[in-house]
Amino acid sequence: MILNTLLNKYHHRINDVLHQHIMQLPFKNISLVRAIEYALLSGGKRLRPCLVYATGAMLHVEETVLDVPAAAIECIHAYSLIHDDLPCMDNDGFRRGHAACHIEFGEDIAILAGDALQSLAFSILSESPMSGVIPENRISMLSELSSASGVRGMCGGQAFDLSIIDKERFTLKELERVYRYKTGILIRAAVRLGALAAGEIGVEIMPFLDRFSNIIGLAFQIQDDILDFISDRESIEKKLESDQNFSKKTYPLLAGLANTKIKLQNLHQNALSELEILSKQSFNTTLLEGLVHFIIERDI
Repeated sequence: MILNTLLNKYHHRINDVLHQHIMQLPFKNISLVRAIEYALLSGGKRLRPCLVYATGAMLHVEETVLDVPAAAIECIHAYSLIHDDLPCMDNDGFRRGHAACHIEFGEDIAILAGDALQSLAFSILSESPMSGVIPENRISMLSELSSASGVRGMCGGQAFDLSIIDKERFTLKELERVYRYKTGILIRAAVRLGALAAGEIGVEIMPFLDRFSNIIGLAFQIQDDILDFISDRESIEKKLESDQNFSKKTYPLLAGLANTKIKLQNLHQNALSELEILSKQSFNTTLLEGLVHFIIERDI
């Protein structure tokens, strides 16, 4: 109960912080700013900001400091969703129960909103006050977020994803590569940003945190696949029967649902094992453990 209360607090906190940043933008009545607000505040799990807060809390970083990287990474995530949904990418018409940004505002404004959100992320991270964070660590945070957003992260992952769309066959290794870059590296960045805000102690435990975040990044995407497979099973099975070349890029369709669930449970245990190592070093990992359970057990 206490854990849920804390996570809900972070969820509401980041929404308030994001709203404040939007209120500081100029030209509030133009469609571009309305599209930014629509994409950024129309719901979402806020997993990445919560990972920033939970990691920072474990290392005793003030929440007002963590507000900065938490807001920046959610802006990057929102930008990526806008662009992923575009017809030239994943061609999705809905996002978080609402019309996708390009459906609501047009493709031109959606592209600009994504671009502007990426710019806003780096403005927030470079300019907002972070008491106690030395310039070197702020630069490291900027470097981490830029790397996770580019070719070595989300953009590279999207390119890998597009490269296997037309392949008749692809392997679990290829699929995991897509997941690692398209989804996992930004999740790792969230954990790293929370650690870098703590300074030297955060850097010292980064190897443990990296192993942990790599595991939960893959687990998050696999759980998404399971939920999609279960909800769409009937339509997928009909498609498989009617089109022998149909090959949807999901873990259950490559490994089978039962094997995918086993994989997910193994990842669950591995993530908790990494946190146990930190717990034995007197770090309070309760919030991060709660986020692991949320990733594995969520039904949305």
